[in-house]
Amino acid sequence: MILGKIIGTVWSTRKEETLVGAKFLIVRQVNLKYEEKENFIVAVDSVGVGLGEIVLVAQGSSARQTTFTKNKPVDAVIMAKVDKLDITKV
Repeated sequence: MILGKIIGTVWSTRKEETLVGAKFLIVRQVNLKYEEKENFIVAVDSVGVGLGEIVLVAQGSSARQTTFTKNKPVDAVIMAKVDKLDITKV
């Protein structure tokens, strides 16, 4: 899974029929201090998040395991909104 921040939206008026109604969001990867990295991904939103929120993204075959993305041509899905990180240094 990837920890990321929503930085934008991809608008698409023409898409694969099974993806009609899908919201595509641009997610920039962040580190554990929420500092943005260079990497980004476009992911389907399955939980209803918005700009600036911290999320978890699943990729590959795992991205097709949510109720909304089941059997759809999706390689990345936002499957959780992060409320808080608890980090214990060892």
